[in-house]
Amino acid sequence: MANYDQLDLAVRMLAPNNKVMVDDLDMPSIMVWIPKFRLCDVLNTADTSTHPAFRVNGHEIDGFWCSKFQNVVHGGGAYSLPGEDPAASINFDTARQRCEAKGGGWHLMTRAEWAAIALWCKKNGTMPKGNNNYGKDHSESTYKAIPSMARDSSNRIQRVAGGTGPVSWSHDGTVAGIWDLNGNVNEWLGGLRLVYGEVQILKDNDAADPENPQGATSTAWKAIDATTGELVTPNGSGTTSGTVKLDYVSSAWKYVTSITGTTGAYGCKFGAITADAGIGAAAKLLLQALALLPEADTTTADYGEDNVYFNNGEAERLPIAGGHWAYGADGGVFDLLLNDARTFAYHSLGFRGSCSALNN
Repeated sequence: MANYDQLDLAVRMLAPNNKVMVDDLDMPSIMVWIPKFRLCDVLNTADTSTHPAFRVNGHEIDGFWCSKFQNVVHGGGAYSLPGEDPAASINFDTARQRCEAKGGGWHLMTRAEWAAIALWCKKNGTMPKGNNNYGKDHSESTYKAIPSMARDSSNRIQRVAGGTGPVSWSHDGTVAGIWDLNGNVNEWLGGLRLVYGEVQILKDNDAADPENPQGATSTAWKAIDATTGELVTPNGSGTTSGTVKLDYVSSAWKYVTSITGTTGAYGCKFGAITADAGIGAAAKLLLQALALLPEADTTTADYGEDNVYFNNGEAERLPIAGGHWAYGADGGVFDLLLNDARTFAYHSLGFRGSCSALNN
C-alpha cells in the first residue's frame, strides 16, 4: 500500500483546506473541503436552515469534499489529479459508477453540491473564469492553460490540463480553490432531472449516497409541490397535479404548475428565468437553493450572463453544468443544460466526484 502522507502534507502546507484522500483502490485524489453553511449565508433570505447540500439521509453533515480538478479515470476509478486531460465521452451512469467504485462516501457530484458552491461564489464575489474560449477565458487576453487534446480543425485549443489555468479559474480565486467549474468540459451532476418538464430531485443531498438509486425508474425521484415546497411522488408522466414544471414563455423559461406554452429544447440566460404566481415562497426558495431560479431584483449580469438550455418535451433529461471550451460568456457556474439523456456522451462532456461522511 502506497504512503501518501508526505504528498498530503505538501498539499496542506500550500492549501490547508485541501487534502490528499486515498480511496479503496489505494489511489489518491486532491480534494477541497466545503464547510456547512446556511441558506441565509448565500441567499437574501432570513431563513437560517442549513443548505440542502449539507443534509444526507435526514442527517446534517459538517461539509463535503469536492474534487479540486475535473476527474480522470484510472483503473476503473475517478480521480482528481492536476495536469491531466479530463475524462470525457462518458455517459451519466458510467460517470456515477466510476465515482462509486472508489468506496464509501464517494459519489458523482450532485446538483445540491454544485449549487452550494455556485451560490457561495456569487455571494463572495469570486465567480470563477475558465477555459470557455479555446484555451482561455472570453474576458482575458493573456492567460492560457496547457492544451491536453488535439486542436480542432481551425487549430483552436479544446480541452486543457486540469488546474493549469490562472488562479482566476479557481472558485475562490486562490490556489486552494476548485478548478475549471467554468468551461473546459461540461460536467454531469446527480440528484436532478426533468421529466416532460416536471422538475424532479432526490431529497436534500441524498444523491450523495449510492444507496439512494438514480436510475430512470427509481422511486427516490420526487416532484416539488408548487405551494408548499414539499416533495411528492410524481405520476411518471410529468403531469403531477400542482407540482413545479418548466414552460417556455416569451423567449425565457418560467416555473409553472401547468405547461401551456411551447415544449421542446430552448435556451435563455439564467438570470432571465422567472416563476409565475402559482409558485409559492417555499418552492421558490428551494429552487434558488439549487441554483435553478435567480433571486428577485437581480440581473443576468449578476449571474455572469451564464446560459441555460432546457428541454421540457422529453421523458428524462439529466443535468450537465459549467459549459465547455467554446461557450464564451454563456459558460460558468450558473450555466446548466437539462437537454440530454443519461446515455449521452461527447468529447466535451466530463464529470467530477465528491466525498461525504454519510453516517453523521
